[in-house]
Amino acid sequence: QLQLAESGGGVVQPGGSLRLSCAVSGGYLDYMFIGWFREAPGKEREGISCVSGSGQTTYDVDSVKGRFTISRDNRDKSKNLVFLQIDNLKSEDTGVYFCAAANGATTTLRHMCVNFGYFQRGQGTQVTVSS
Repeated sequence: QLQLAESGGGVVQPGGSLRLSCAVSGGYLDYMFIGWFREAPGKEREGISCVSGSGQTTYDVDSVKGRFTISRDNRDKSKNLVFLQIDNLKSEDTGVYFCAAANGATTTLRHMCVNFGYFQRGQGTQVTVSS
C-alpha cells in the first residue's frame, strides 16, 4: 500500500529557506510521479512542481517558478525521498504543503501538476512565513 509522509515544515522568517521531504513507500515506485502542492485558507489549491519516477524530468508550475526546486532520491528502491527546496520565502507561501502520487504510465507531469492529476496525497506539513 502506497504511503506518503511529509516533513520539514515550520515557522520561517521572510527571506529564509526550507527543505521539505516526502517519504514515499509501497507500490511500484519506478513509474510513480510525485508532486508537491500547497493549500491555504482562502486560497485555491496550487500545484508547485512534479518529478518523474526516475527523477530525471521535472515540471514546474509557471505561477511559482523560480524559488522552488524539486528533487528525488531513488537510491532506496523501497522508499524514495522527494524534496522541495524553497528559497526566499514570502508571507504568501504560508500554507499546508503536501506531496501526492500519480501513475506515470497514464498521465503527464504537466497534467499532474496543473490539473491535480494524482490519486493519493499525504497529510501535509505546515509552512508559516512570519517575522
